Amino acid sequence: MTDSELDSVYTHLCKTMTGLGEANGPLFLARFALLAIERIGDAQACLSLIDAAGEHVPASVPQ
Repeated sequence: MTDSELDSVYTHLCKTMTGLGEANGPLFLARFALLAIERIGDAQACLSLIDAAGEHVPASVPQ
């Protein structure tokens, strides 16, 4: 994927999420993740991507 294609895909992702609304964001991302996991078809690659995506994301603090 070229940089231009990556930018286009990311922009489409962001616009889709904006159109769905903030409340639907987590549901959309969960569905997208499941579809991507299925398409990738490699458990170890998916586990590595999950770990990489979780890096530098602060854990929620219980209130």
